[in-house]
Amino acid sequence: MKYLLDFIYFFALLAYSPKIIYRAVKQKRYRNGWAQRLGKITRKNPAKKCIWIHAVSVGEVNATKTIVAELKKRLDDYEIVISATTDTGFERAEKLYGGELSVFYYPFDFSSVIRRAFKNLRPDICLLMELEVWPNLTAYAKKHNIPVVVLNGRISDNSFPKYKLIRPLVKPLFSKVALFLAQSNEYSERFCALGGRKEAAAITGSLKYDTAETTESIPGTEKLANMLDEDQRLFVAGGTGPGEEKIILDVFKKLKANPDFGNVRLAIVPRKPERFDEVADLIVQSGFSITRYSIVKTGQSDSTVNDNSVILGDTMGDLRKFYSLATLVFVGRSLVPMGGSDMAEATAMGKCTIFGTETFNFKQTVDALLAKKGAIEVRNKEQLFEQADKCLSNPEYADAIAANGRKVIIENQGATQKTIDAIVNLLH
Repeated sequence: MKYLLDFIYFFALLAYSPKIIYRAVKQKRYRNGWAQRLGKITRKNPAKKCIWIHAVSVGEVNATKTIVAELKKRLDDYEIVISATTDTGFERAEKLYGGELSVFYYPFDFSSVIRRAFKNLRPDICLLMELEVWPNLTAYAKKHNIPVVVLNGRISDNSFPKYKLIRPLVKPLFSKVALFLAQSNEYSERFCALGGRKEAAAITGSLKYDTAETTESIPGTEKLANMLDEDQRLFVAGGTGPGEEKIILDVFKKLKANPDFGNVRLAIVPRKPERFDEVADLIVQSGFSITRYSIVKTGQSDSTVNDNSVILGDTMGDLRKFYSLATLVFVGRSLVPMGGSDMAEATAMGKCTIFGTETFNFKQTVDALLAKKGAIEVRNKEQLFEQADKCLSNPEYADAIAANGRKVIIENQGATQKTIDAIVNLLH
């Protein structure tokens, strides 16, 4: 079976290679970490036992923060290593853990590569964030009695029907997983329906509630704050995707036609760094002047730019700084079919938060927030304008939404402790 998988992987990689080359040349992606992707991985403390955590991209890496902190307390005789798939995920992991933990790119799931990675790491347990279960990794771990655990587990409404179509292929894979620690009962049932053992499924809640900091004060916001006049209100569109920036700019232009919103300033923070220049061009084409945060942050421009230009958040890892200064937040990738971005960050900080209906990657959080009137959901550009207008015109209404949202985040915290207890019990 593993040789058949290797054969399929080889031709899939061959078919995908033109896109890899294009992105490497044009977008400067996929340029690093190829030795690690081929299993050449080292540890800082090879004499210790090892916990391998894998997180795909930025969101999953962020969700590891409380887990890593608690593992260090409860299992200090283990070395923790962390892998990521994407360049942005790797960069975020390096920023969080690079000076302390071994951080590396996730190896390809070829049988020989996985064998090499396991021999170099010698993990005692593999912790996979959300749903990153690969066949050869799981098979090798099972053969060598290394438990594989899915943390913060979920299968989205979009993904579940697709998995059901290939259930005969998925069932042997899921049956090898030692534990599915799911965000909700619905997700737990989906894992079992696809072949996970019922005794291996547990509900721990979402780790994103625990990692969402409920403070408004974020270190390092001074330069961003200096870009605003004292009486200006900041409307932040964070984690946006293709097609959304034009909607945001149209809404903002309409808002600015109202004299009452003369002091409202817009900041757009795209999700993907390769889109920064594209969005910069779009801002100019829409008739606005632009201030690039990267230029101010690095000191290449006066940090006291106090005009009505649209601020482009073209740096990585600074979204929470923008949220901390916001009067109103729109969470992106939600008016286009991309599954949404993390709305817990903004709501935890007590910000009035709006998002679209395309949020299948955050269903549990969305349901909890909407049930308690802790956020606002909109279907289109017109509704976004109506709600932004209402929130900016009626601060009491916006403040109530914000307070409810923060309360929902606090009430749903506790997944970290349940998750750590399950891991410790399994190891011991």
